[in-house]
Amino acid sequence: MSRDARWKALLELLVERGRLDVEDAAAELAVSAATIRRDLDQLAEQQMLVRTRGGAVVHGVSYELPLRYKTARQASQKQRIARAVAGLVVPGEAVGLTGGTTTTEVARALAARGDLADGSPALTVVTNALNIAGELAVRPQFKIVVTGGVARAQSYELVGPLADGVLGQITVDVAVLGVVAFDVTHGAAAHDEAEAAVNRMLCERAERVVVAADSSKLGRRAFARICAADAVDTLVTDAAADATALRRFEEAGIRVLAV
Repeated sequence: MSRDARWKALLELLVERGRLDVEDAAAELAVSAATIRRDLDQLAEQQMLVRTRGGAVVHGVSYELPLRYKTARQASQKQRIARAVAGLVVPGEAVGLTGGTTTTEVARALAARGDLADGSPALTVVTNALNIAGELAVRPQFKIVVTGGVARAQSYELVGPLADGVLGQITVDVAVLGVVAFDVTHGAAAHDEAEAAVNRMLCERAERVVVAADSSKLGRRAFARICAADAVDTLVTDAAADATALRRFEEAGIRVLAV
């Protein structure tokens, strides 16, 4: 296992459990305890975790794993969700994409659609995510609109008054939200309040709102609310989602696609 793969695995385990023991992590990843200690020391130097005697803990209860370490999590589910979301988009529409791993996959799925290979433009994509803009900017058939703002290192998203200024001047046909939590009672949410504020404005400027979230995000709460559940038109998730939870979303008037 490469160092990058070990680091991703360690950070994912840490986020799930809140605490890691060196010996347990070594056994789980099939490497030596010395290797795990060295990895934890290096991650601590990057302020990715807090070292403790015999292991490590997260920085706090609202810890957010940086985007570059999230790409392997629920990867196949996110790709299926992304293809389903991309299928909801009509050629010629204006699409808003927030940041996140699932919405990044949505951008890739849109780029792969044969019926969007040309047009003037085939799609207009509005995003505050620098990585999504970078991937789609090379597609001449897509008109890319990037909000202004200050970049968040965790998610590559632009936030703040400059982003608000751009979003206040436009409308989109569909907004696709990447979320860290979505619950019928508490709505869609993010870890960061500035990120949530930009996403909220994008929802307000959209004719319809689609939440793209794998099943691990459903029924959960997070610090910063993006919008209420009744602001969402469609939820696209994976087939592992709990049937009772999905039924609650449907009863709230949300169209549910489980793929």
